[in-house]
Amino acid sequence: MADVTGVILAGGKSRRMGEDKRFLTVGTTTLLDRCRSVMLSIFPEVLIVTAQDSPPLEGRGCLVYQDLIPDCGSLGGLYTGLKKATCDRMFIVACDMPFLNHEMIRFFLGRDPAADVVMGRLPGGLQPLHAVYGKRALPVFERMALTRRLKIQDVVSEPSLRITLVDAPEWSHLDPDSRSFQNVNTPEDLLAARAEVSRSSLDR
Repeated sequence: MADVTGVILAGGKSRRMGEDKRFLTVGTTTLLDRCRSVMLSIFPEVLIVTAQDSPPLEGRGCLVYQDLIPDCGSLGGLYTGLKKATCDRMFIVACDMPFLNHEMIRFFLGRDPAADVVMGRLPGGLQPLHAVYGKRALPVFERMALTRRLKIQDVVSEPSLRITLVDAPEWSHLDPDSRSFQNVNTPEDLLAARAEVSRSSLDR
């Protein structure tokens, strides 16, 4: 995908986990490296965005940037990634998503190439961190950051942008359990992800 930049949010706060989850292992690989491996296999340019107070991070094939606007959480990382991306579109994920799926990523990228935002919608809500964003959304995210409207999902109500929401039945043939959106926020999430990887290995 030479016309899309891949962006990984790796803020490093991990408050609910109690330790830096980027370096916790699922299977034989850290969460960050699992994510980085998938993204590098799809995108020629992959950026990792960290918080301003995050410890230094090795890129290992990725460019690393710190948030341009501090203390804005994921929205600040999204804004930084979109600002630094050399392509007009970016596909963004969080570093704590252990089950990224190549086919799902390509599906989202092809779903509506003219859209400013392509975002998944599950019964539990919108999924802003497995999504596509275009440069035309930059002023909107900058305004949201500066006015402290930090809920990324709010962008879908912006009338100046072309928004495409994708529902689960559209991707069920690729990811019937929507595991692509699963992330690891707590020790319980980590145990569940490790158990899932262990089961998958035994099934082979």
